[in-house]
Amino acid sequence: MGYPIVLTADRTLMSEYGGAMFLGFSACVPRGLVSDSVYFRIFCPPAKANPDGSAIVAPYGTRKIEAALLDYGFRREDVIVAHPERLEKIIGPETKVLGITENDPLGIGPATTTFTEIFGGEAYMAIKFRELLNHPAVKRFRPRIIVGGAGAWQLEDEGIRRELGIDTVVIGEGERVVGPLFEKAVRGEDLPGVVYGEIVGVEEMPIIRGATIDGIVEIARGCGRGCDFCVPTLQRFRCRPIEHILKEVEVNVRAGRQPLLHAEDVLRYGAKGLEVNRQAVTELFKNVKNYPGVERVGISHFALATVVSAPDLIEELSNILNLSGKRWISGQTGIETGSPRLIEMHMKGKCKPFAPSEWPDIVIRAFEILNENNWVPCGTIILGLPREEEKDVEQTISLIEKLQPFKSIIVPLFFVSAGGLKERSRSFKLDDVTPRHAELLFKCWKHNFVWMNRIFEEWSEMSIKSRLIKSALRMLISYGIRQASKYMDICEREYGCDLKAMIMDYRSGQLKIRAPVVTKVFKALLR
Repeated sequence: MGYPIVLTADRTLMSEYGGAMFLGFSACVPRGLVSDSVYFRIFCPPAKANPDGSAIVAPYGTRKIEAALLDYGFRREDVIVAHPERLEKIIGPETKVLGITENDPLGIGPATTTFTEIFGGEAYMAIKFRELLNHPAVKRFRPRIIVGGAGAWQLEDEGIRRELGIDTVVIGEGERVVGPLFEKAVRGEDLPGVVYGEIVGVEEMPIIRGATIDGIVEIARGCGRGCDFCVPTLQRFRCRPIEHILKEVEVNVRAGRQPLLHAEDVLRYGAKGLEVNRQAVTELFKNVKNYPGVERVGISHFALATVVSAPDLIEELSNILNLSGKRWISGQTGIETGSPRLIEMHMKGKCKPFAPSEWPDIVIRAFEILNENNWVPCGTIILGLPREEEKDVEQTISLIEKLQPFKSIIVPLFFVSAGGLKERSRSFKLDDVTPRHAELLFKCWKHNFVWMNRIFEEWSEMSIKSRLIKSALRMLISYGIRQASKYMDICEREYGCDLKAMIMDYRSGQLKIRAPVVTKVFKALLR
């Protein structure tokens, strides 16, 4: 028994995070900060599986590969998207190839690096990826293993693939290349170690057949702003036809999922270049919002420069989505730095149609516009960009202070050498953290602590049905804020913001940090 082609993803990606995509960041935290029972029940509860072991919902990339294989000519009964905790039901002697979607297989992505450098240990995502490769059914029946996804670049090295037992890694867009590749795997033919995907036209992007995690639907691919540390911004920008988008909305609505529109900048849908196409964007949102069964619409990412260039569009979209009061929309956006010099050096396209010198004012104005229209940005900051100087960090600290009045979350990340900088720079590590960097980290998290409880209470009313999960998360957030504030205060008072020295003292046992009580809290809630 067994399906010839089995597609899956690691356990941290096969979760809807209680309806909060931002909790997907928890896949990047190292094991041990909380107990596994708390982590996998509260932060990363499993997506449901069908009786046959297939996944009811799956990562969008997995669904795209499933659709591409079916469009290529593979039969429906030969291809299954499996839940990672049900592989023993699905992989058997007839299984020829296992395709795995992975975002951070080695645990060296920006968010993961930030957490593991500070807290030590290994991220759940890397651990669960290895568990997939070493699953008893995989070891027993030995299907060919093909890995793709946003983190595939980490597996380009032949020695790493050999050590992990991976036959092929697909880097880049997979729709054109996976059909012939999987056909070779099924036939038992030799496979290349690395396959580089080709740019796919919008008409070639297949329509998904099954529901996606949190109802994600891709509306555009690529970015084109050209930030030299980022892979998506180096890709050509393409927008999918509305009729294709609505077909995928329908697939998700049938499965009880509300649509979450995904693009690197949803506000540039239908744009030629960087100029906003207001009509195209509003028509898209109206069509999706008015689709039968749609009650709410989410978004994944947007650009701050686009917000400032089209404030009236933000107001119109808020009206279309009926946003008001405690009913808001959120998405991820890149602040990255408060330094015009680093913007000029590494990401001139990020601020267009404005100048790099205007970047801090652009960020502040964008946050004003977003807050006025019930949008809650989740912004990222990058520490350790190449050729960063202390004055650049100070400018970023100043910018974060000016964003304090605006309801938002700001996530500081360590720079990871990738994209156009992969061969010309090195990643930022704990050894590189200066007291100024620590001050910036603390400014970001103190900002978050001001807003986190309010954001959680409003979001949980809209999104969390389980009283258990709501109560547990409320207690965990409150406890986490108290503990983090306590140790940030220790670092500032006793270590002069020398975060590295404090962490080294903790790891050597000279600094005693009280063990988390979250496991006891969780068990009490279960009782």
